[in-house]
Amino acid sequence: MADLDRQLEQLRRGEIITEQEVKELCTKAREILIEESNVQRVDAPVTVNIKRRHRLDMVIINALFSLLDLWRYPCGRLGQFHDLKELFRVGGECPDTNYLFMGDFVDRGYYSVETFLLLLALKVRYPDKITLIRGNHESRQITQVYGFYDECTRKFGSANVWRYCCEIFDYLSLSAIIDDKVFCVHGGLSPSINTLDQIRTIDRKQEVPHDGAMCDLLWSDPEEIDGWGYSPRGAGYLFGADVVKQFLHKNDLDFIARAHQLVMEGYKPMFNNTIVTVWSAPNYCYRCGNIAAILKLDDYLEKEYKLFEAASQQDFRGTPQKKALPDYFL
Repeated sequence: MADLDRQLEQLRRGEIITEQEVKELCTKAREILIEESNVQRVDAPVTVNIKRRHRLDMVIINALFSLLDLWRYPCGRLGQFHDLKELFRVGGECPDTNYLFMGDFVDRGYYSVETFLLLLALKVRYPDKITLIRGNHESRQITQVYGFYDECTRKFGSANVWRYCCEIFDYLSLSAIIDDKVFCVHGGLSPSINTLDQIRTIDRKQEVPHDGAMCDLLWSDPEEIDGWGYSPRGAGYLFGADVVKQFLHKNDLDFIARAHQLVMEGYKPMFNNTIVTVWSAPNYCYRCGNIAAILKLDDYLEKEYKLFEAASQQDFRGTPQKKALPDYFL
């Protein structure tokens, strides 16, 4: 535990731990994650953080819990390490605050390694205080295109750390449910899924498939259409208000929290507040100019959105600001 606390403080400062320490951390994380469900239960109050950028590239649900203020925060996409620190400043430090992060922890940023390892260390140190679910970027194929693979090989001199992290991706839960009423997922719904029990039966310990229910949960998006439609992403589906209404009714749910799509205002409710997109990566890809949000749910599942902007550029140690951005930032 002393070694883990030392590593955690090192990662909080933005310092990288050794390759061997990463391997050991991933082994410990796997032992915890393997016991979690495809629909991981989370109790309110909670904070939901939904989308990341690297600045912290991920969808996050953050759950806040403290002795004095019982809340949970669902968070959206992350991406940049310094913006993750800003998120913790706004929402509260873990373990004083419980967090549910909804995927996309890596890619499209300079500090994906620092971001993901910090979240993983927090998960190992405080397993009941932080929940991590999988986004579409937690994938071997995607990370080889959008930056995480390159970052790992550049910072560690080999692809070993990338491999260790990809193995952990396969163990991340596919969704979470807060107080049996709020369904949290990175992307959206699937025409192959009508009930939560069907999600629970998916074999998630694999690379993200190109199609099927697991793919849809990580890739689909809500849209102003009737029923189902083809997604321009080339994976997952578009789905309308009627699909959301039927899914909520079938599973006795109140609403859906998800990430996956850039929202300039930080969050976007749709379909009469039955689904909300939360984006937790400010100034996405260092150029979009958007603000970020986390969603705070109290014991009665009342919503409060907390907005925040990107961390000051003076905090960006060693960021090559004046160089052209790699293709995966575009």
